[in-house]
Amino acid sequence: MDQFSTIHESLTAVFQVRRFPTGNTAGEGGASAGGRRRQRELAVLLWQRALDPQHGTWSLPGGRLRNDEDLDASARRQLAEKVDVREVDHLEQLSVFSAPDRIPGPRRIASAYLGLVPLTADPHLPDDTAWHRVAALPEMSFDHGTVVEHARARLAAKLSYTNISFALAPDRFTMSTLREIYCAALGYDVDTTNLQRVLTRRRVITPTGDTAAPGRAGGRPASVYRFSDSGLRVTDEFAALRPRA
Repeated sequence: MDQFSTIHESLTAVFQVRRFPTGNTAGEGGASAGGRRRQRELAVLLWQRALDPQHGTWSLPGGRLRNDEDLDASARRQLAEKVDVREVDHLEQLSVFSAPDRIPGPRRIASAYLGLVPLTADPHLPDDTAWHRVAALPEMSFDHGTVVEHARARLAAKLSYTNISFALAPDRFTMSTLREIYCAALGYDVDTTNLQRVLTRRRVITPTGDTAAPGRAGGRPASVYRFSDSGLRVTDEFAALRPRA
């Protein structure tokens, strides 16, 4: 009978909507396209491996589950220790990845998580860590690219039938900002008026009564909103947000 030990680890795909230069495929700390227009896109937090196996590839933050912690505690500890991210507005278990050959050496089973940080957060990152566009991932370690794909799909689905966008948005926002967040996370364009109508009907957002300062072009000041809840809830289990026609 074969004798072996299985290592259980946690991995977290941490997403944030960030601004990137248009056409730039590097991470936030990579090459700059100075002077080019910057647009908001969904980003994932990755750190670069300094040792073999797969030296130089990019990994999701994670590591071994300790005997004295549960999986949620392990995921939060790894984020703090590996990439110095200590505040995550939403964290949920995503899936279990257990292919026998997913990583060389002793068998590792990974419990993967989806984590979200808001637009306004700016955690101080170690030198080996950077935000990368989900639409243009670098060379990923092991099966970590697959984990990112699963996390992106989960987020897109939940944006349709829950209020999960509260974890990506600032505390107070205009509808144009919220629309940019939805477009970045969904990967397609949505209509601002329709988004406002849907979220208001589902009691996801509430007007604050304030208006934003006018931009350079002037015009009518935009209304400022906030989320009705600061925790996850289902708003319409059969809903789907459609791309703008």
